[in-house]
Amino acid sequence: MTTQVAMGQLETGVAAYGWQVGIVLAWLLLIGGASEGARRLGWGPEITRKIVHIGAGHVIVLAWWFMLPAWMGIAAAVVFAGVALVSYRLPILPGINSVGRRSWGTFFYATSIGVVMGWCWPQGYPYFGVLGILIMCWGDGLAALVGQRWGQHGYQVWGETKSWEGSLTMAMASALVVVVVLGVVQGITWPLMMTALGVAIAATLLESVSKYGIDNLTVPIGATATALVLSRLLG
Repeated sequence: MTTQVAMGQLETGVAAYGWQVGIVLAWLLLIGGASEGARRLGWGPEITRKIVHIGAGHVIVLAWWFMLPAWMGIAAAVVFAGVALVSYRLPILPGINSVGRRSWGTFFYATSIGVVMGWCWPQGYPYFGVLGILIMCWGDGLAALVGQRWGQHGYQVWGETKSWEGSLTMAMASALVVVVVLGVVQGITWPLMMTALGVAIAATLLESVSKYGIDNLTVPIGATATALVLSRLLG
């Protein structure tokens, strides 16, 4: 799918889902404004980037609530992934990419939303895709912030420095996301709690061994797959 085709489909989608798309765009503008405001107040680039990282992914929740079609999410992902690729050459997303390290995280972030919508929406279980993206947003986002601020017990995996405090935050946030999302759909049960534990372990392991921002792809896909498998096995 080319960027031009994706843009054409998005225009069609705006016409068919006008007010829903308007709310999604308004949310993204709000998050972008909050990030820019934080930057102008002198907050560091990592903080401004995490505002976008945590906030922007909630478009997946809006897409679920508004029952937006999968193709719309895929088309939007193609467009934003293309913008992300261009931004690595041109400074069009300085508040997101200027974090002082080599990372393809922005590209993988957009790609992951398209992947989970293309996977979970047609199958009739969008909430599994939602929990995968929210784990990427909250788990990975909070883990980085906690690790940088309070991480005192570090460890290394493939040359990447992590902290046990950050990893614990990742696990706790991941489990909470599963409980909240699946709890709304299925109710709180012991199988759900065991699923949350399994997903938390899987997501934390994936985050700890990832490099160059690829955890923005492996974490949501891995968390979604783990939740699906465990939910079916545990009933």
